Parts: sequence; structure tokens; C-alpha cells
Amino acid sequence: MYEWVKALHVISVIAWMAGMMYLPRLFVYHAESAVGSDKSETFKVMERRLYRGIITPAMIATWIFGLWLAFGFGIVDFSMGWMWVKAAMVIALSGVHGWLGGMLRAFREDRNTRSHKFYRSINEIPFVIAIIIVIMVIVKPF
Repeated sequence: MYEWVKALHVISVIAWMAGMMYLPRLFVYHAESAVGSDKSETFKVMERRLYRGIITPAMIATWIFGLWLAFGFGIVDFSMGWMWVKAAMVIALSGVHGWLGGMLRAFREDRNTRSHKFYRSINEIPFVIAIIIVIMVIVKPF
């Protein structure tokens, strides 16, 4: 069963990360669109479907399978520093998830005040967090 849970965790992480890196990119193009335009309305649909249909379920699955791995199989040594850094980064990524959800609401309600440059600048945040997580899990530096 361990291999199945691990595989489902990795699949969930991949889906979550793909969406977390794509949503800010959609925001870049949405911010360049005129409010009320057909293009803007199309982005609203795309963003909502990505967030509710892929990113959020993938995040929930990542948490479920990750906690199952950590506590269900007794394989995690919580005395190791890398595990705490990884946990902090997963919590941070979940916070970024919620932050992006707030931006999605602003676009949905035509209240976005940020430029496309802002969204370009935050586009890499999920990937940087993912890099730290992967290094912690694979290298276990401390």
C-alpha cells in the first residue's frame, strides 16, 4: 500500500504545482485584458476551472497522501531538520494557494488593481518553494 500512497502523493503534487505555476501566467494575460471584454470573461472561466477543478483538489489530495505517508507508515523522522523545512514550505505553498485564490476573486469581481508585471514577478514563487521541498526530500541536507 505504501507504494500506491506515495505514487498518488507524487501525482497530486505534480498536478498542484502545474496549476500553481499556470494560474499566475493566466493572471498576466488577464491583467492585460480590458475589463468586461470577451477575453477577460474567458480568462475568468479558465482561472475558475483551473483553481476549483484542478489546483484545489490536487492540494487537498497532496495533503491527504502526504500526511498518510508521514503518519501512516512511520517512515518520517521528525527529529531531522529537513522534515521541518519541508513542512514549512508545504504550509507556505498552501498560503500562496490561498493568496492566488484572493487574486482570482479580485479578477472575478473586476477589482484587480495589479499590473501584468506584478503577476510576472510572482509567477516563480511556487517553483522556488517546490525546489526547496524537493531538495529537502531527496538530499535531506540536515
